[in-house]
Amino acid sequence: MEISAETRSALHLNGSDVGKRVSVRRLAEDGDAGAKFTDTVGVLTSWNDGVLSITRRDGERVRIDESALVAGKVVPPEPARRRGPAASYRELARVAARGWPPVESEPLGEWVLRAAAGFTRRANSALPTGDPGVGADEALDAVSAWYAERGLPAYVQASTGAEGTDELLCAALEERGWVREVTAELWTGGLAPVADAVDPDTAAVVLSRHTDEAWLARYRRKGVTEVARRVLEGGPSVWFATVPGREGEPPAAIGRCVVDGRWAGFAAVEVAPERRREGLATRVMAALAGQALKEGASAGWLQVETDNTGARRLYDALGFTAHHAYHHYRSPEA
Repeated sequence: MEISAETRSALHLNGSDVGKRVSVRRLAEDGDAGAKFTDTVGVLTSWNDGVLSITRRDGERVRIDESALVAGKVVPPEPARRRGPAASYRELARVAARGWPPVESEPLGEWVLRAAAGFTRRANSALPTGDPGVGADEALDAVSAWYAERGLPAYVQASTGAEGTDELLCAALEERGWVREVTAELWTGGLAPVADAVDPDTAAVVLSRHTDEAWLARYRRKGVTEVARRVLEGGPSVWFATVPGREGEPPAAIGRCVVDGRWAGFAAVEVAPERRREGLATRVMAALAGQALKEGASAGWLQVETDNTGARRLYDALGFTAHHAYHHYRSPEA
């Protein structure tokens, strides 16, 4: 199919637009189900040797030969989600980091290197929240060396899908052979609807400031070490919820919440397999949200992997919505 000069006149992009959010239309490839054109929206992360690289909101990179371009333009950042509270990526990244703290950290410019003896990638990855103060190669070498000193694989947690996120860094990591292992999303929502989801007089949920053996028996990560307990119990104001199980059995459901200013972060919401579909997860969330409201919080956040359909269904029903995606990249030497 020939591309006319008139069609080409709709192309309002060039190499100087790298780093901006763009929308492009290209000729469809053979596998595109008979469509003539395919549209792509995301951040233009490179334009080299006649090939554009665009990172979509979910972190997927799309490579497009410029000869296939039909139209393209710079577009505004995505509008704020209607249901979730307004928040910048950087605010949420820092709140989430405080809500799941490592046992050791060190700055690298505006990046933070975090370690907790390997307990979860979130507590054992470099968090970029600005300029590392050095070039990309030097920064990644420093990250790799820091984790190697601790006998840990080197990870970088990079985000996509909101203004101020790390699409350019994701592209740089992939170009250097870093492997994306896990993708998850950070969701936000108002606390009041969560607290109102269950009548507090009927919700038999026990709240505590610390984990105990019963709570840990339901927690999906087995063999929790002292370091792991320090991560779990770390944060500005941490609460643990338990729905007691039958006599002699682990709890029917558990959850964790950390209150930090206007924010309350939810994690570790677990339900016994045989007790699912009884509304126990909602009861746990409601009890924790009620406590957070008493401490002055008004907004909630949580992190959920993209393939956890059950959890995503629950959080959607409680009024949460995705704010941005984040990805853990592992060093090729790890």
